[in-house]
Amino acid sequence: MRIALRIALAASAALLTLGVAQAQEKTLRIGTEGAYPPFNNLTSDGKLVGFDIDIAQALCDQMKVKCTFVAQDWDGIIPALQAGKFDAIVASMSITPERKEKVDFTHKYYNTPSALAVPKDSTLKGVTKEDLAGKTIGVATTTTHFNYASKTYTDSTVKGYPSSPEEQADLANGRLDAIEDDIVVLQQWLDSPDGACCKILGQPSPQPVEIFGPGAGIAVRKGETDLVNKLNEAIDAIRANGKYKEINDKYFKFDVYGAES
Repeated sequence: MRIALRIALAASAALLTLGVAQAQEKTLRIGTEGAYPPFNNLTSDGKLVGFDIDIAQALCDQMKVKCTFVAQDWDGIIPALQAGKFDAIVASMSITPERKEKVDFTHKYYNTPSALAVPKDSTLKGVTKEDLAGKTIGVATTTTHFNYASKTYTDSTVKGYPSSPEEQADLANGRLDAIEDDIVVLQQWLDSPDGACCKILGQPSPQPVEIFGPGAGIAVRKGETDLVNKLNEAIDAIRANGKYKEINDKYFKFDVYGAES
């Protein structure tokens, strides 16, 4: 009887250990765009890299879950989340009232300003509505930058693009007068050979929170409060333990988190 009891207890312990291991190996599927360097980008060999990817991996490590990544075109990224293609979006998505009607957000994990870039030989002197009147501005659609440009530059032609690289290419090739995007994305492009044509013209001011929101957050399906809370706790933890700074310093020379909320 004692031997049988010991065997039974050992088996129970093994099953319990297996159950804990399986719980720890839970997979969180992350959707991202893969066309927004340095935040997220798809390399020529099909690997997703960038600040968003490293932050997502750090959050998964903190939560003790396994991360898998799915590349998704920007225009379809929220519908894909709602359809269950992945569990969360980590793709530099600004937290806005319009998006909050469709998804739930964590608090921000970074916040950087919008800016406009122009050719180096441009005669434009500023970024006001009057400065850009009659000009053609390229902006990625379904972004806060597009919303701002459409509402502000009503005397200009605002041309939409699927993603940042397309608008950058048209500016370099002389088909646009200016482009609007995140200043970090623009600066990385300008520092590359492809962006040698152009320069930062300036930052729109003010940058209304009702359009740009408080920063970029992680989106999940509506009602998944437990996941939001766990992600928020993980964001706070990597900010506190130095992991966020380690990732930040890999990509940037300043703290992209912005002011503390």
